[in-house]
Amino acid sequence: MTIDAFIAALPKVELHVHLVGSASVGTVLELSRRHPGSEVPTSEEELRRFYTFRDFPHFARVYRAVNALVREPEDVATLVLGLARDLAAQGARYAELQVTPYAHHIVGMPMREVTEALDVAARRSREEYGVEMAYIFDIPGEYGEEAAKVTLEHALREPPAALVGFGIGGIEQERAKYRDAYRSAFTAARAAGLHSVPHGGEMSGPETIWEVIEGYGAERIGHGITCLSDPRLVAHLRDTQLPLDVCPTSNVCTGQIAGIEEHPLPRMLEEGLYVTLNSDDPPMFATTLAEEYRVAAQVFGLDRADLARLAANGVRASYLPEPRKQALLAEIDALLAAGT
Repeated sequence: MTIDAFIAALPKVELHVHLVGSASVGTVLELSRRHPGSEVPTSEEELRRFYTFRDFPHFARVYRAVNALVREPEDVATLVLGLARDLAAQGARYAELQVTPYAHHIVGMPMREVTEALDVAARRSREEYGVEMAYIFDIPGEYGEEAAKVTLEHALREPPAALVGFGIGGIEQERAKYRDAYRSAFTAARAAGLHSVPHGGEMSGPETIWEVIEGYGAERIGHGITCLSDPRLVAHLRDTQLPLDVCPTSNVCTGQIAGIEEHPLPRMLEEGLYVTLNSDDPPMFATTLAEEYRVAAQVFGLDRADLARLAANGVRASYLPEPRKQALLAEIDALLAAGT
């Protein structure tokens, strides 16, 4: 079995992918034509140029422009089903999709309609593609108290049936001024039974990772790649085995890492950190979940056992029910035994 065949057959889960960032080029073009007048191009060639990012702030501006095309519940469902189709083609079985309710709020979509679209899309994803979809509601970190309030209110008052987590993304350097509001929102979300899954250490230093651990009660962290500059933090992450959802190609495309060969993922593994492998915003970064596994093999030199271990890490770090976890882990073990 070739390494590509092994990756294709490997049961995978996607724990760090964003609703708008998951939209294929074809879907974005469909939305830009459906809702004319935006700055998002309506031709494929221009859209691919639009997706050439100078740095993270530029990526954030492009992301907001695409996000503004999601104006109706039908658009939300279209994105979820498109992701399910794409993941199914890569051998993925489950995804925890990051949704930003505030983005839908500011274009006037009622909470109930967004939730109904997410519920319908989750059911159809399972029925039509065999992909189980769960949701994480995230605060866009640069938008402050109002964004935190709207996100929490939606999560508590009108949650989709598959809502499992509460997060925060966006420009990390903007969070400090809203610290108390964000801590309060996470406290309330956790009290309601939601898992804490914030971004941290993507574009800022270890202090942001400490903040999401100590201030937000993080149970899993998006990215976390800057942890290596703080030996005390590395020791804490190793001792607690707090999962880090790593997205290598994303970090290169947004300018956080100069080149893929310099990505810290191999060192994070050497340090004994708990790493899962994910795609973040795959079409925007010209990648897929399966491609991230190929990068891990071809660039970082990981073998089949290493790839299987990353896939198993994702399953264990997910919020799947325990029987589903055990079934997927057994499949991974069986494939590794057959393919080595």
